[in-house]
Amino acid sequence: MKSSEMLCPTAVSIILLFVVGQMSLFPALSAADSTTLQSVSAGNSPSEASKTTPARSPKSRVLFDDFSYSNHQQLKKHGWIIRTAAGWPGVPGATWSEEGVSFLEDPDRPRNRILRMSSSTDAAHTAQTQICHQRKYLEGTYAARVRFTDNPVSGPGGDQIVESFYTISPLKAPMDPDYSELDFEYLPNGGWGINGPTLYATTWETFSPEPNWKKDNVFEKLGGSRAGWHTLVTQVADEKVRYFVDGKLFAEHGGGYYPEDTMSINFNLWFIRDGMVNTREARRYNEDIDWVFYEATRLSPDEVEGRVTAMRRKSVKFRDTVPAKVPALATPCNF
Repeated sequence: MKSSEMLCPTAVSIILLFVVGQMSLFPALSAADSTTLQSVSAGNSPSEASKTTPARSPKSRVLFDDFSYSNHQQLKKHGWIIRTAAGWPGVPGATWSEEGVSFLEDPDRPRNRILRMSSSTDAAHTAQTQICHQRKYLEGTYAARVRFTDNPVSGPGGDQIVESFYTISPLKAPMDPDYSELDFEYLPNGGWGINGPTLYATTWETFSPEPNWKKDNVFEKLGGSRAGWHTLVTQVADEKVRYFVDGKLFAEHGGGYYPEDTMSINFNLWFIRDGMVNTREARRYNEDIDWVFYEATRLSPDEVEGRVTAMRRKSVKFRDTVPAKVPALATPCNF
């Protein structure tokens, strides 16, 4: 037998003793340490591996705003846009003004503050109001507590006006198949061929704007005055869109009308063209918002109330843990 062959077992023994001795110098690896080593072995530095964070669960993706503000800058700091862009919907030539958004003490609930939208007209000039939150929402549960009104706070009544809470994506082209819009709309003086106060829940597939107006949507309507405070809930889950008013199911839509594109959260207050009373006397209408809520899971109206109540008890005025899209999407506040 050659000498090299005789030395082989001895060399192996020495190597094994060395390896065992080195391993005893290190504690057992945790799962996190193991992950870091795997990342480093894949070509990432330990610092890069430590930056990896797990995705948020749907229950942790929440927006809540109590609208406890005193000025516009505070509102904007939390991702809201006050519309100033001209255009649809409403009266041609109307302005969309920041002056229509104000904050005030809730006369019915001590220490509570609300956001008020005010829109006005005197025939010569019409001012409409809208606020929009970042475009980063799709499936989940949307809710808001709003106060609808039937009559103007000043001037003669009778104008066909729309008081709304809705979600929407941009229309990329006429009859865009990816367009998404989910609406609660209250018309205190009727409109769109309907007389008298009417609440609509509408789910849109798409539309073509004027002058080549065409629409593809489904809706339910409920007659009778809805003046006063109401909690509106929209569920978007399991290929169904469900609308609730004060805890009761109002409408359910699905199929091709289920939303497909990322949406923003919006409120607006606007006049229906050709639906204004024939007078030059000034009049002003209000819509109030107490709070808005979103969670990326399906919640019942009772569960929504529970979430909001729990945050208010903890004096949470604002929370936004809904991540922006990557890259972040533009949020046009113009419709």
